[in-house]
Amino acid sequence: MKRFSLRSMLLFFAVIGPGVITAAADNDAGGIMTYVVAGAKYKFDMLWILVIITFVLAMIQEMCARMGVVTQKGLGELIRENFGVKWTMFALGVLLIANLATTVAEFAGLAASTEIFGISRYISVPICAIGIWLLIVKGTFKTVERVFLALTVLYGTYVISGIMAHPHWLDVFHNVVSPHFTSRNVSPNFLFLAIAVIGTTITPWMQFFLQATVVDKGIKLENYKYQKWDVYIGSLMTDVVSFFIVVSAAIMIYQANHGPVDLKSPAEAAVALKPFAKGYAEALFAVGLFNASLLAAAVLPLSTAYTYCESFGWEIGVSRRLKEAPMFFGIYTLSIIFGAAVVLLPDIGLIDTMIRAQAINGILLPVILIFMLKLINSKEIMGKHTNTKIYNIAVWGMAIVLILMTLGSLVGAILGYS
Repeated sequence: MKRFSLRSMLLFFAVIGPGVITAAADNDAGGIMTYVVAGAKYKFDMLWILVIITFVLAMIQEMCARMGVVTQKGLGELIRENFGVKWTMFALGVLLIANLATTVAEFAGLAASTEIFGISRYISVPICAIGIWLLIVKGTFKTVERVFLALTVLYGTYVISGIMAHPHWLDVFHNVVSPHFTSRNVSPNFLFLAIAVIGTTITPWMQFFLQATVVDKGIKLENYKYQKWDVYIGSLMTDVVSFFIVVSAAIMIYQANHGPVDLKSPAEAAVALKPFAKGYAEALFAVGLFNASLLAAAVLPLSTAYTYCESFGWEIGVSRRLKEAPMFFGIYTLSIIFGAAVVLLPDIGLIDTMIRAQAINGILLPVILIFMLKLINSKEIMGKHTNTKIYNIAVWGMAIVLILMTLGSLVGAILGYS
């Protein structure tokens, strides 16, 4: 029994990585800012949405990991093989728009975090872009993976700050289990921010990246139960952090100002960490935002490169040399350049850029979910490892709800409601 337990533990730690890294990178700069804005503007009103999508996130991530282990192919490759070139180009186009928007948001986060310390974005962004490029191009998969895992530790500060803010927990849980609907939280602005919350929690790029890294790591079906726990733990971790970011912002910004606050700068958002950091809230928030931005600014371009290369059969993998996978590193490089260049344009609002990027993810997510559902429910592809009814109902439901929310937000905006 002891031998089995030790062996199981060793296998788990050997397999763990893709799920935790993908979920941790999902709490990126845009995600942190979106959750802070949600708490600052609507207090606890969006917490019930976050709790529900935690379960859906775990299901979707598990679907990707399962497809990767069973087929030993990435999501882009499966789409090309089963839907043809035209549909592949459509899916990749959707992913490219979402990924580039989010990559811009990550560099916006880097700029915002360093500007809190008085460092100009025109200095910090180019330096970070070069550093990220060197990390991937000159590193191996294991090296990169360890760096990413090490960077996740700082997320715990948000949990501590949320607890130390001393929220009225009965009020918090009442909003989770029994949300109340008013004209304020069914408005186009609320719907748009809710789409951004969903889009930053379950992003299109995550699905491609997770499946590609599972395949790249060579995880076999007999060890899949450990990979499944990696995914579940990662999903829970990321949304526990998200939950406490909203709670902390609701208490320290919304409640402290006796009503909703429209944040104008990242420094104002730093107040959410005040209970934990006291006089160092701005500094800690800047470090956390920098950490989140750096992690995701490396992962997002990787996701784009993985997906395009696997879809067209080009050499992939961060463990390969530049000469061995020129298209992989070429796409990766261009994505970084684009993200950094947009943030360096004049008159770019950093908070608005980050929120809008997450909303784009939410709007485009149903397209990717539909492709995934078609693939994973094919017995020819998955054999006996197709989805259960509960999975299908939950994920189809998420896709339909997002489409309806997008239409509702758009119609409301056209009619002049706010």
